[in-house]
Amino acid sequence: MANIGFEKFDIENTFLDPRRNFQPTVVKSEVRIDPLTGRTGHFAHFGAVKPQQLDLEKYLEPQGKGFCPFCSTRREALTPKFPGDVIPEGRLARGEALLVPNLHPYDVYSSVCIMTHGHVVPLAQFSYDQLFDSFNLGLDFLKRVKDVDPSLPYHIMGWNYMPPSGGGLVHPHQQYFATGNPGNRFTDELKASEQFYESCQRDYWSELVSIEQKNDKRYIGQLGDSHWMTSYVSLGMLGEILCVFPGVYSIDDFTTANVRELVDGLQKVFSYFGKAGIYSFNASLLFGSVGQRFFSVHFRIVPRTFLNIRDYAPDMNFFQVVLEEPISVVWPEDVCREVKSFF
Repeated sequence: MANIGFEKFDIENTFLDPRRNFQPTVVKSEVRIDPLTGRTGHFAHFGAVKPQQLDLEKYLEPQGKGFCPFCSTRREALTPKFPGDVIPEGRLARGEALLVPNLHPYDVYSSVCIMTHGHVVPLAQFSYDQLFDSFNLGLDFLKRVKDVDPSLPYHIMGWNYMPPSGGGLVHPHQQYFATGNPGNRFTDELKASEQFYESCQRDYWSELVSIEQKNDKRYIGQLGDSHWMTSYVSLGMLGEILCVFPGVYSIDDFTTANVRELVDGLQKVFSYFGKAGIYSFNASLLFGSVGQRFFSVHFRIVPRTFLNIRDYAPDMNFFQVVLEEPISVVWPEDVCREVKSFF
């Protein structure tokens, strides 16, 4: 039977270094193979990229803020409503959070969860209730959509937070949608997870948690049913943190307790981000279809930054955009050691 393996290729590059009077210099890098999908990722350029700080206060000034339909004085009048056969109330609300249709939808059922009244909310200022209410509202929407239209089997939460994550507005918001076309990486993971199950009669994600716990190189910690670790192949330049819920496979299985575990862990990650100078990220919570037992629910959070704030050069280039090859300038094992202290 096939097992999970952690393969890599060591690479050496030699050049004549002007910083050392053109003496030969050897620089080492590494290519790792994702143990599930077989996709590769490069680890190189170490120490050359540091988180760049933006003055977030400028987004509170009229010129920097611009027009924001999510601000509390406007959102009731300027955000759309769902048809009655989807959400009879038109919108969903809980605490500060308000969930509305996406004016620019990604799929048949596409929503935006406005998370806070405040326009600029630094990570350290997110309250437990703000996060808990937002996730619960989004999950409520996804469960309702599943009951209305079970033909769309996959459910996704996406979150772009602060520049340069790609979010259109600074005001904190998440996106929740149901789809039959969940994206290339999601699809690759689904197929590979099913193949692993058919070959091994075991759930890849549960097996991954067990192996990473024993290896203790990338395993951060456990909160209830959630297991936090760094990915063997990082999707972001500054690493990636993965949270797996073994034995939780679909939106139907995800409980209120799981939401609490996710929020508890996320607040610890935010504390690490604060120490590391990270203020921007992309994140997703991914749910497989109802009835399958090979694709566990998991959450990914990937730090984002500018290479510099003189040119606002983003941390993505032809490698990621054209070659679809992630590059990381930090080792997952190092990130794990740093995050562990917060758990």
